[in-house]
Amino acid sequence: MAAALIEEISQFLQKGRAKNVKQLVEQALEEGLDPKEILNDGLLSGMMIIGGKFKRNEVFVPEVLVAARAMNAGMSVLEPRLVEMGNEPLGKAVVGTVKGDLHDIGKNLVIMMMKGAGFEIYDLGTDVDAETFVDKAEEVGADVIGMSALLTTTMPNMKTVVDVLQERGLREKYIVMIGGAPVNEQFAEEIGADYYTADATSAAEVAKAAVERRRAG
Repeated sequence: MAAALIEEISQFLQKGRAKNVKQLVEQALEEGLDPKEILNDGLLSGMMIIGGKFKRNEVFVPEVLVAARAMNAGMSVLEPRLVEMGNEPLGKAVVGTVKGDLHDIGKNLVIMMMKGAGFEIYDLGTDVDAETFVDKAEEVGADVIGMSALLTTTMPNMKTVVDVLQERGLREKYIVMIGGAPVNEQFAEEIGADYYTADATSAAEVAKAAVERRRAG
């Protein structure tokens, strides 16, 4: 019965049915199911399935957005219980669109997928200057700094963030990830970023693997 209920949460999440997801999470908690199980096997697994479909072009941005909204509805019920239990996030990430750039859809998709992978996310918004990325990462004890740029003219501002980290002697402390339409692997290497990813699902997968490697290493 418990497994069926958790599977139902995952299914409704994939369909973007926020109201159903919220009700089912409430029901699962009332029935005494483990909040971590609801999170991992219900909400996160549903979001990762959507992420996989998005990567294969089987679903598109609107479907991802409604699934994420459903996940947030479930999380609103689940989060207080997870906090009570002291559930540790997989890692912490500060994510933003760089200075001079106001595009946010790509960034928001990355945030949703990273939340779906178990990260605690600090969304810095758009038009974020280099100091803000670094200051926030230091303030929250982040593992990952994620930057997005959609314009060739704002891409150099990603390098500025890496430069500020270098100047402050903090470069090795953080996993630096970049993405956005004009960005590529070569550019990531040129500016000294750790990873470039082409889409939101890959960003979440790479961030998860990188944090796990670092913790193990």
